[in-house]
Amino acid sequence: MKSGGQRMNKLVFIGAGSMAEALISGITETGLLNGNNIWVTNRHNEEKLDQLKKQYGVNTSYNYDELFTNADAVILAMKPKDAASAIQTFKSYLSNHLLIISVLAGVSIATIETVAEKPVAVVRAMPNTSAAVNKSATALAFNPKVTEVQKNISRQLFDTVGFTAFVNENQLDAVTGLSGSGPAYFYYIIEAMEKSAIELGLEQKLAKDLIIQTLRGAADMVEKSNKTPEQLRLEVTSPGGTTEAGISILNKFEVQEAFSSCVKEAAAHSQKMGKALSSELRHPTQPLNL
Repeated sequence: MKSGGQRMNKLVFIGAGSMAEALISGITETGLLNGNNIWVTNRHNEEKLDQLKKQYGVNTSYNYDELFTNADAVILAMKPKDAASAIQTFKSYLSNHLLIISVLAGVSIATIETVAEKPVAVVRAMPNTSAAVNKSATALAFNPKVTEVQKNISRQLFDTVGFTAFVNENQLDAVTGLSGSGPAYFYYIIEAMEKSAIELGLEQKLAKDLIIQTLRGAADMVEKSNKTPEQLRLEVTSPGGTTEAGISILNKFEVQEAFSSCVKEAAAHSQKMGKALSSELRHPTQPLNL
C-alpha cells in the first residue's frame, strides 16, 4: 500500500469483532493490503482468530513483539470499555511513527492520548454497520500529530468499506446520530413498510424486494439529481394523488419532526456517553491480558 511515497507494510488490529472483520474483508478484497501484511489479536478468542486466518490469510498472535515490530498502524477495535486497560498493556510499543486508528465509539482522541502517556498520532473513525457490505458511511477526525500521508492512509483503509469523509472531532457526535445510528432508522422504516404491505395482501418476499429497490432508487435520485430532496418529493406528490394522501398521514403524525428529533437525541446521547466513558477510561482498572 503506497501513499505519498510511504508504503504500509504492516497493519495491526487489536480486537477481532464484526467491525474488524468488515475492515479486513474490505482491505483484502480490494487488494489494498494482502493478508500477510495484516496482524490480528484479541483478548482470548483463539477460535475467532483461526477463522480470520483461514478466511483472509492474516497473521494472528498474542505476542506483542510479533504484533508491533515494524508496524505502521494499529486499529483499536476492542470493546470501548476495555480501551484504557488494553492500551496500557501495549503502550510501551507505541511510538511517534505508529499511527493509532480508533473505531471505538465514545472514546475521544484526548482520552487515547492520556492513556498512551506519550505523543501519538491518533485517527478517530466513526464507521457504521454497513461496512459489512462495503457500504459504510465513515467519518474520520485527527489530532495534529497525524501527517498528510497518514490521513491519506486512513482514508484509503476506510474507502475499502464505503464512503469516507474528514470532519472535526467535535462533529463526530452529530455523525454518530446521523450515519452511525442511521442504518437502524431505515430498518425501522422498512419494518413498518413491510408490515403494511403484508397487511395489504402482498407476499413478504415481494414486499421486501419492492422496498429495497424503492430505497435504492430514491437514494440514487438524491445522489445523482441536482434537485433537493424536497423538490424530488414534491415532484412525486401530485395534488389529490396517492402520494399526497400518504404524506398527509406522515404530516399528521409529525414524522419529519420526529426524525429530526431522533437524530438530535442520538447525537446528544452520544456526547453524554462519550463524556462518561472518557471519564471512566482515564481511571482504568488492572490491565487486560489480551
